[in-house]
Amino acid sequence: MRILRSFAAIALAILLPAGIAAAQPKDRLTLGMGLEPPHLDPTAGAAAAIDEVTYANLFEGVVRINRAGKVAPQLARSWTVSGDGLTYSFALHPDVKFHDGTPLTAADVKFSWDRARGADSVNAQKRYFAAIERIETPDPLTVVVTLSRRDGYFLFNMGAGDATIVSAKTADANKTTPIGTGPFKFERWAKGDRVVLVRNDAHRNAAQVKLRQVTFRFIGDPSAQVASLLAGDVDLWPNIGAAEALGRLRADGRFTVQPGQTEGETILAINNRKKPFDDVRVRRAISHAIDRKAIIDGAMQGFGTPIGSHFSPAAPGYVDLTGTYPHDIAKAKALLAEAGLPDGFEATLKLPPPAYARRGGEVVAAQLAQAGIRVKIEPVEWAQWLATVFRGRDYDLTIVSHTEPMDIEIYSRDDYYFGYRSDRFKGVMSAIDAAPDAAARTKLFGDAQRILAEDAVNGFLFQLPKLGVWNRNLTGVWENSPVQANDVTGVAWK
Repeated sequence: MRILRSFAAIALAILLPAGIAAAQPKDRLTLGMGLEPPHLDPTAGAAAAIDEVTYANLFEGVVRINRAGKVAPQLARSWTVSGDGLTYSFALHPDVKFHDGTPLTAADVKFSWDRARGADSVNAQKRYFAAIERIETPDPLTVVVTLSRRDGYFLFNMGAGDATIVSAKTADANKTTPIGTGPFKFERWAKGDRVVLVRNDAHRNAAQVKLRQVTFRFIGDPSAQVASLLAGDVDLWPNIGAAEALGRLRADGRFTVQPGQTEGETILAINNRKKPFDDVRVRRAISHAIDRKAIIDGAMQGFGTPIGSHFSPAAPGYVDLTGTYPHDIAKAKALLAEAGLPDGFEATLKLPPPAYARRGGEVVAAQLAQAGIRVKIEPVEWAQWLATVFRGRDYDLTIVSHTEPMDIEIYSRDDYYFGYRSDRFKGVMSAIDAAPDAAARTKLFGDAQRILAEDAVNGFLFQLPKLGVWNRNLTGVWENSPVQANDVTGVAWK
């Protein structure tokens, strides 16, 4: 029935006048997302969909990452850094208020960052705050942070959604009724369907925000995503799941089609703690069985850049390691035999809802079968994936895209869902933290990538593209995603 409804919507849209998709109030926007967030607190969860609704819209940080991927002021008007790189002093904007009318002060910044680095923190990026020795608030608009060691990425990390500023008064309720300081306020959440935000007219930049209401619609089925555009039900898909429809949408004069880049390393994640995947020869066999081009063609219609380690090709320090494990079924079989598995083995591949995972999983399963690895595909919903795979570590293989920028450090976490442990890798990451300059960090990032490739921790597939499609009368849409965000604060109708 869902497929029939999708085709019906497409047929109806084709019969409509060309301007119908824009026939709506010019202060409202409907934005489509393939995944619904599990909650709306960016400081308490790893799911990218949380930030994709809340980043820069509902919540603000002391600093932010802008559309060019650079650190920019947000709640801080300015900041200074001491000569030794250990002390950061932030000057906050005056007269900032949370959505409930509570004034924001330096104490809120101290509370937010102390909470994120505390012993009972549930922050998904607690490591971002590890270098903080103390936070002081000499006056209501000044925050002074002293680090125990140099951290060349401290400012950048403080621009992440995980570092956004919350109020002690309302922090515990942010998962369902978020209260931030951003240009939009939370209005309602119809679970399984949409989140609605409305403009915060008390915001310091309210005059620059042209949209009065933004609705985030959650539509997982790629054909239904296309139908929603054609019918005018959704105005903007920042990253549509139907790559095969881009040509048709580009030919339709109503839309702008703009492929861009994300920070998403798409991987065949391997549970390194389970047999037989704890044997590097088995993991290397998997890497040799993978044909990245066939996966990109089959799952993404050719959109996507092959990767050989967990690092963005657009980032400084990227090393092309795609040739480390050339597609070689004979070599894969030989490695399995060497590992005592001459007849191969059986495994389960758990696939979350995104099209790159479901479609890519079919291709990967066929490729692994050629090497003797017989894979049973198990589709799972996003909440189930988070509970069983990410938190429960109950899986063999899975496909997912890690969309946080510069997130290679996750491989240094012993309790991470990959189950990978390497003192050598941890040593390199520690050296990156202490590196005196960008050149030294760039070299070390290359070393880190090589270790991950050598250990074949995961099957590194491709950098996830950003397949944006939107009503041609919209302006201010981000073409790329330097952070996991759907920032609509600058979006407007012509």
